[in-house]
Amino acid sequence: MNTDPCLREPHLGIDIGRVIINGPAHPQGGDTAFFAGDEATMLATPEMDGALPAIARLVTLFAGQVWLISKCGPRVQARTLRWLQGHDFYRRTGVPPGRVLFCRTRPEKRLHCQQLALTHFVDDHPEVHAAIQGAVHQQYFFGPQRDPVPAYGTHAPTWAEAETHITNSLTSSTCQTRLAEPQIQAPDA
Repeated sequence: MNTDPCLREPHLGIDIGRVIINGPAHPQGGDTAFFAGDEATMLATPEMDGALPAIARLVTLFAGQVWLISKCGPRVQARTLRWLQGHDFYRRTGVPPGRVLFCRTRPEKRLHCQQLALTHFVDDHPEVHAAIQGAVHQQYFFGPQRDPVPAYGTHAPTWAEAETHITNSLTSSTCQTRLAEPQIQAPDA
């Protein structure tokens, strides 16, 4: 696998909770309403402002190479899948249902990142970013952060900023110059 971020096909990973699903903004009590409420209460949990339109544009920019990767248990996994369906996420963004992956611990996200050759990842948890450091070149710390974002990451407080940072990373002059250079191909055998 080529580890040069400018020469790898861009692949994007996105966390779900507090990145796509805005649990803290639920009118009936924040994340608790999503996790413990009845079906209607769970489905009333809003999406992050601008998330779905930005993800739809990023799906196009990444030629469909976008995955959702979330850490949760089986019950929250089932609720998350129902929320995505109930909010028409798949149609509105172009991310197919088969591109939604789950793991039981935050550090396990690194395995998904490596298996999918992700080049970009959006997550709100510093613990995840620490775990995927070195596996993913472009890391976006989404939303408010308690501590300063480390030098290996980029702070993206909103989806508008995340989309701008991600788009700029794909159009940077460094990568564009290197991508424009002729690549030596091995002759066909």
